Amino acid sequence: MMKRKIRIGTRDSKLAVWQAEWVGAQLLKHQIETELIFIKTEGDLVLDTPLPLMGGKGVFTKALDDALFDGKIDIAVHSFKDIPTVMPARMIIAAVCERHDVRDALVVRFDSTFLEDADYKGIIATSSNRRKAQWLKKYPNFEISDIRGNVQTRLRKLNESNWDAAIFASAGLERLGLNEIIAQKLDWMIPAPAQGAVAVTALETETEVLELISLVNHEKTEICTKIERQFLNVLEAGCSAPVGALAEFISDTEIRFSGIVLSVDGTESVEINQDISLEEAEDFGKLAAELAIKMGASELLV
Repeated sequence: MMKRKIRIGTRDSKLAVWQAEWVGAQLLKHQIETELIFIKTEGDLVLDTPLPLMGGKGVFTKALDDALFDGKIDIAVHSFKDIPTVMPARMIIAAVCERHDVRDALVVRFDSTFLEDADYKGIIATSSNRRKAQWLKKYPNFEISDIRGNVQTRLRKLNESNWDAAIFASAGLERLGLNEIIAQKLDWMIPAPAQGAVAVTALETETEVLELISLVNHEKTEICTKIERQFLNVLEAGCSAPVGALAEFISDTEIRFSGIVLSVDGTESVEINQDISLEEAEDFGKLAAELAIKMGASELLV
């Protein structure tokens, strides 16, 4: 047991703090004490530029990575979907916590009756090309407006806008106690790889820290998110790419995988749907991505 508290690095948004405190609570169950260290990232400071133009996932993680390397923190807690699939040298995923709701959610400004009109030309807000492409695939009449900021900022922007709705991650809303504002769970939309999961990063040389953090790892979530991130990695696509992937256990020994690659406008897509055994899981994300490439996925990611 460490004689000092484990220093948890986190962004200071309400959702990020919830995630860090939740990891701290899981560690406390094992008599491991923690303290939070708040760190601003580029993604928190620059809110007027679409994420794809800022370089994608690294904008939310680099400052925390630097704090790890500088010895200012022992671990960093992230929404797993924000972590690039290629980690910096000497840094590893130390634990993947048990996953919450993976689905995307629709939050409306007034109500969702507009979805009942097939000819309606509405406006949906999202900064995600994955959400944009899948929405346009299903609702081609709509326009998509970019929206940035933490959950509270995006909700305020929605209420002050002329948009019909905005898309959020269900898990984030539920963690903040905002279940009641979810108008619809988008069961048809394939989530981002590792969506709904919280991950802990640490330096591979910190063996004592790694041993303690492993106590909060959830094996089934780790297996599923590994498949999804493999799929994304082999496609060489970052968070700006219209790629969705979801692996879920349908029994103790079977996993169901759904993957999608789209053009940004949603007019073209490649989909992979397959059930596999647990024994096939180790390299399945790679194999699924290679199959998607053979089906033309690379052309959609240009």
